[in-house]
Amino acid sequence: MSADKQTSWSYTEGLPAEDEVLLRARERSRELGVASVSPGVAAALTVLAAGSKAHTVVEVGSGAGVSGVCLLRGLPTNAVLTTIDSDVDHLRAAREAYLEAGIPSNRTRTISGRAADVLPRLTDGAYDLVFIDADKRSYPLYLDQATRLLKSGGMLIINDALDRDRVSDPAIRDDTTNILRQVGKAVRENEALLSTILPTGDGLLLAVKR
Repeated sequence: MSADKQTSWSYTEGLPAEDEVLLRARERSRELGVASVSPGVAAALTVLAAGSKAHTVVEVGSGAGVSGVCLLRGLPTNAVLTTIDSDVDHLRAAREAYLEAGIPSNRTRTISGRAADVLPRLTDGAYDLVFIDADKRSYPLYLDQATRLLKSGGMLIINDALDRDRVSDPAIRDDTTNILRQVGKAVRENEALLSTILPTGDGLLLAVKR
């Protein structure tokens, strides 16, 4: 990355002014050892959610509530977020963040369990938006399930799609980077999806189901 590009990226990430709710959620995520979304990604999630006008949303990986709060702030007031996480402490922190953000309890559904087990139980074509930010090795499975879950016109958002700028370097062949390359390729080659990648944060892979 050129110096100018790095400066622009840093400027973009530093631009969002986060309130106390998000700052406390980030503090809890650090205490739990959870990698929450960057400020740039957090702001992008709110804008994307608002633009999508989604009413039914699935989040894979609660991020201790940071990403969920940002999604909910962009969604219509009657939208429902279903967040899946295998760690009950992460979900507890997420519920605390939703409460502090003033989000009614009937707008969130937290499911404790492995996403690989939970996602197949969700209804085909019932969701307007799916956000994936969890264990990278399972991304291929999550992608298949997300494609099944999305309605026509629904949006898929995959975080960390550039793997700390490693995906673009063909010399890097570790397992996680290869998996993210394969996921990006699968999305691009899927005729049912229109897609692009934004360099925000560590890369947001966006796709809309035709």
